[in-house]
Amino acid sequence: MNTLAVVLEEPERLALKEVALASPGADDVVVDIEWSGISTGTERLLWSGRMPHFPGMGYPLVPGYESVGRVSETGEAARARIGERVFVPGARCFADVRSLFGGAAARLVVPASRAITIREDLAERGTLLALAATAYHAIAAGGEARPDLIVGHGVLGRLLARLAIAMGGEPPAVWETNPERAGGAEGYTILDPADDTRRDYRAIYDVSGDSALLDELIARLAPAGEVVLAGFYSAPLSFSFPPAFMREARIRIAAEWREPDLLAVKELVEAGRLSLDGLITHRCEARQAGDAYRTAFGDAACLKMILDWRAS
Repeated sequence: MNTLAVVLEEPERLALKEVALASPGADDVVVDIEWSGISTGTERLLWSGRMPHFPGMGYPLVPGYESVGRVSETGEAARARIGERVFVPGARCFADVRSLFGGAAARLVVPASRAITIREDLAERGTLLALAATAYHAIAAGGEARPDLIVGHGVLGRLLARLAIAMGGEPPAVWETNPERAGGAEGYTILDPADDTRRDYRAIYDVSGDSALLDELIARLAPAGEVVLAGFYSAPLSFSFPPAFMREARIRIAAEWREPDLLAVKELVEAGRLSLDGLITHRCEARQAGDAYRTAFGDAACLKMILDWRAS
């Protein structure tokens, strides 16, 4: 069995090509993908060649971990899943290319447990569940404290702000310096950092990916405050010790989401407490993948780009 997939053959060289799929096992499902999202964090680093090395890294690779589709075939143990619309957080089903993270393809083979059933009406918005789970994990891992400052108003920053409110916190402030991203707040305040005089934030969540910001963020903390690094950083991070010492500052790294985080945000969305509306700004047919990736990485007005695989 073969499929069309986005293949990063090497940094800055992308192709839509046919690749071989592994045969499904008894506990697997075959998902015909309808939509997949492009991540402007990890996928940008893969595209540019700046992704730090870790196990499984290498080219050629199929990127993507934000896919929604419908179960079309199954192994013997998963027959009841046929016809379900599901969210798939990536796959490792390709015979001749690396799966990192393996979701940007017209068809995927995954264990049935990796295909999470979602409501029909979520449709393409279901691709946002991975980022929502990332935001939820960052907040939930901190206990009762909720962010009162978020740095960056991209999709992850917006989801953090919406979740902070949905999880019972006070509306946070959000820093954003790009005028094209300074709109779209839902119940919280967006500020240019130059206009913010506060120096008593208890929990600052940085999703900017800017490795040079730590000293500025530490200077804005209340005593015993915390900076949460919730973005992905390709360059080394450093900070001046004396200001951090004087504040007894804490620095926490939020890692990738886990299955309980995904299920928690799915429940919040289905209960109407967390909205995924207004976050997808651009769409392209999968055959235009090259243009789609360039737009996703180069246009500040593009919050989330969706590849539509239905015609393929």
